[in-house]
Amino acid sequence: MSALTEKSPSLPPRWFIRSFWVAQRALYSVTRGRLGLVAAKAGSQGMMRLRTVGRVSGKERIAIVAYYEDGPDLVTMAMNGWADAEPAWWLNLQAQPDAVVDLPGRSRAVRARAANAEERPRLWARWAAYDKGLDGYAARRSRETAVVILSPR
Repeated sequence: MSALTEKSPSLPPRWFIRSFWVAQRALYSVTRGRLGLVAAKAGSQGMMRLRTVGRVSGKERIAIVAYYEDGPDLVTMAMNGWADAEPAWWLNLQAQPDAVVDLPGRSRAVRARAANAEERPRLWARWAAYDKGLDGYAARRSRETAVVILSPR
């Protein structure tokens, strides 16, 4: 479905979206991990801290992203606040798929990959249950939004 055939839900200004994620990372840092992460539950997504290796710098890079659990896997979306560019953390994972996620009370080593054509519709539909505007937001982007699976390693 294209942006021309469906009215996209409104989004806050880009500066606000970026500021929110900066504040989320700062909250986690200032409270030494006591605040800023939320466990996923049956009816809601959670927030996790994703530690990747920078594809250019080779240094640890950190992002806080929403996720849900799918069996042993964690599922997130490479959406970059619905901006057109791919998020840096996803580009980093494409170059080096091994990463670490911090969840409330624990860390987990994971390996990232994009959902394949058979998995994607089911995982997308589950995300859409958490976010009713998902298809409209995705229509803002010129490329398909990757559904990212983080499997234990």
